[in-house]
Amino acid sequence: MAANYWESTQRRHWQFTKDELAAMRQRLEDEDPGLVQSFPLPPLRHLNIYFNQQINRLGKRLGVRQQAMATAQVYAKRFYTKVEIRRTNPYLLLTTAMYLACKMEECPQHIRLITQEARLLWPTEFHNQDTSKVGECEFFLISEMNSHLIIHQPYRTLTALQADFQLNPEEVSLAWCVINDHYMTDLPLLYPPHIIALTAILFALVSRPPNASSQGSANAAAAAASSGLSAATAALAQAQARSAMNAGGGGGGGGGSMPGTPSLTPQSSSAGGYGGSDMSSIAAMDVKKAPEQRMGKVQRFAGWLADSNIDVTAMVDCTQELISFYECHEAYNDKNTREQVNRFMKARNL
Repeated sequence: MAANYWESTQRRHWQFTKDELAAMRQRLEDEDPGLVQSFPLPPLRHLNIYFNQQINRLGKRLGVRQQAMATAQVYAKRFYTKVEIRRTNPYLLLTTAMYLACKMEECPQHIRLITQEARLLWPTEFHNQDTSKVGECEFFLISEMNSHLIIHQPYRTLTALQADFQLNPEEVSLAWCVINDHYMTDLPLLYPPHIIALTAILFALVSRPPNASSQGSANAAAAAASSGLSAATAALAQAQARSAMNAGGGGGGGGGSMPGTPSLTPQSSSAGGYGGSDMSSIAAMDVKKAPEQRMGKVQRFAGWLADSNIDVTAMVDCTQELISFYECHEAYNDKNTREQVNRFMKARNL
């Protein structure tokens, strides 16, 4: 089961529609309207950005692999679909998610080390050095996730398909960064990992990172994404049209592979990066792809999608969600978000 996404608990229990996700969150708020009114929080996307940054900061201090940090972020997202955030200590939860994710991804960190690094990273008033609290929170986290701890990540699909689509190192880096960034959205709870990976590949094929010297990092990320929106939409529309023409003939996938793709190979543990709108981290790269070469890859990618049974509609939605996220990232204010989180923790003595 661990090697087969199609029979995994992730697909059967932790993949929702947008309406289902919104209803779950609304139910949590409706349980105590007074608490919600007393402690307003930043927009959910801003909270996701802030939590992503905190996990990446802790992971960087510990020197853990990117996949472990990604798993920790998914654990936190799952937990907060079951528990209202204002009832928790987010810093303790993020520390515990990292501790558990490292064990699951086979790069374990000693509980004393991880609590010590968390204490140095965040104010002592929000995170003390009591390892027993992390241990208690670990059981709470596992319980709320119903012991569903195996996470299938998009990195594996990207690694498996980079040769098929003849991706150069710059394109692989850009796709990897898009995958890192998608953890700041709801996409890990909405779509399968192969849909995310293919959307990231599409971004890499159609986006040309702007010159970072003329823009801030967040603006650069948004501009890089927006620059490829029309081309991405056109490629997906072409794939949808060809899929309609080929209706009834598509090939199926079985076992642990996603439909329409060859068998997936294990992910390399050496690749990595640290999120925080990672598209911006490569915005200064000197990209000199000839337009005709780039469009040739896009055409081949669209043809591949048309000949497979990939859900192109889901890819369109992922593309729109990522574009919307990059635009939202421009309005993110780290100080205001941190203060609003710390405010309810102080008031409720968390």
